[in-house]
Amino acid sequence: MTNKITALYCRLSKDDMLAGESNSITNQKEILLRYAHENHFPNPQFYVDDGYSGTTFDRPDFQRMIADMERGKVGIIITKDLSRLGRDYLMTGQYIELIFPDHDVRYIAINDSVDTAQSENELMAFKNIFNDWFARDCSRKVKAVLKAKGQSGKPLSVQPPYGYRKSANDKNVWEVDEEAAAVVRRIFRLAIEGHGPLQIAKILTDDGIITPAVYAVGKGYCNRDVSNRPPTRWDHRTICNILDRIEYVGHTVNFKTTSKSYRCKKRIHNDKEDWMIFENTHEPIISLHDFELVQTLREGKHRPQKCKEVSPFSGMVYCADCGKKLYLNRGKGIPNESMKCGTYSKHFHECTAHYIRTRDLRELLLLEVNKLLSGIRDDEDGFIRKAIEHSETARCDEVRKAKKLLTKHEKRISELDLLFTRLYEDNVLGRIDDDHFSRMSVGYNDEQKKLISECERLRGLIGENEQKNIDISRFLQVVHKYERITEITPKIMHELIEKIVVHEPDKSSGHREQEVEIHFRFNVLAVTVVIDDRNNDKKAA
Repeated sequence: MTNKITALYCRLSKDDMLAGESNSITNQKEILLRYAHENHFPNPQFYVDDGYSGTTFDRPDFQRMIADMERGKVGIIITKDLSRLGRDYLMTGQYIELIFPDHDVRYIAINDSVDTAQSENELMAFKNIFNDWFARDCSRKVKAVLKAKGQSGKPLSVQPPYGYRKSANDKNVWEVDEEAAAVVRRIFRLAIEGHGPLQIAKILTDDGIITPAVYAVGKGYCNRDVSNRPPTRWDHRTICNILDRIEYVGHTVNFKTTSKSYRCKKRIHNDKEDWMIFENTHEPIISLHDFELVQTLREGKHRPQKCKEVSPFSGMVYCADCGKKLYLNRGKGIPNESMKCGTYSKHFHECTAHYIRTRDLRELLLLEVNKLLSGIRDDEDGFIRKAIEHSETARCDEVRKAKKLLTKHEKRISELDLLFTRLYEDNVLGRIDDDHFSRMSVGYNDEQKKLISECERLRGLIGENEQKNIDISRFLQVVHKYERITEITPKIMHELIEKIVVHEPDKSSGHREQEVEIHFRFNVLAVTVVIDDRNNDKKAA
């Protein structure tokens, strides 16, 4: 074996540091090298994993040592004790008793008197279990400390989100990193303007903006290998992660994830109900209004358009009959743009086109939005009273409709219970054979499941509407930013408009009339306007 390596393996984790200098890498190297020389083992070579837990075997130098072993280069593996090899008793035992012998490798743990070339050590299995228990106990204590820290409102994140950095005076305090924060603000601004994550990622990549991971390493915020990552190539998942983080409004969020166990470090996302949110703990980068606006836009995600220009109506216009979105149809040039019902496009027999030109929508919105701005400037108190009345009326109508439908569904569920009971009795008495019973019972069961699911949705809708409060002040804050609007942009649409509902044109009078409902944000107001093609007139209904 003189031509093979004697692998001297050292490992140190944060938990092991608590034991003092005895477990340091320097001390392990000295013990292992002296032991190799005293026993005349050839070609000693160190494999060192500093800062890696023994509960996992996915360690760089350990894997390098195993790769050398599999290539036949290693003849002996020596560690200071069994815990240096690992603290997972199952995997540690597998390596010592199966994998190492299969590759003709001799294993020695000096302090635990284990040498696979001498004789079997009956106590080795128990020592591995004790090492495993130590890891379990350390994990339990660390979790208790982190839980107490998280419940106190201190951030648990090792690294602050992109746009923040740890304060030099207090590691639990986040400060705004203006260079990165400017990019975060730009990402949210692009999202409000109607750009999707893929489009935003492309814009930042084309502009040569450094990605968050490369930026953090360059600033010395963290130490990771980013050599294989293109420094300016943004991924849409990174954009999504930034847009979803409520930390940018100044809140601390703890317990968003947890690990499966002390052995498996894979992170599992907790339900939002289990999060702990502490408000106004650091300086915000994004306003609460802009953050909530982006979340609303992302809930109504729309497919990306081939045209680079983002339509202000994308994802905002709905069919009055089927409730589905109207999709954009681009002709030769913007003047020929139109929208039609998505259901009609796929299944024309289930709905009608609800065709409307985007030019008419632009003119209609310019007229109504400027009329609203003028009305608020002239009589803000009157607008507030009108908004409150509208909100209460709309909420009562929606709740009344939902309660009526809920009663209808609950009655049908009771009827199905009775029908199923009679069907079962008829089957037992031989009036219906088993095949008929099976087919009919499956149909009744499927219908009942759908009704139960719909009842749950309606109850949630009723509860949400009964507790829903109008937020006029926030709407007024947005409105006061504008004097007069000369162009409908995606940003203006998303800040002022909740949705637009388009009705099917009415041609019964010999000319085309079409109703369009404009619902303003925060449920403050809704107006219905009729477009009359005789003189291209727009009049409030």
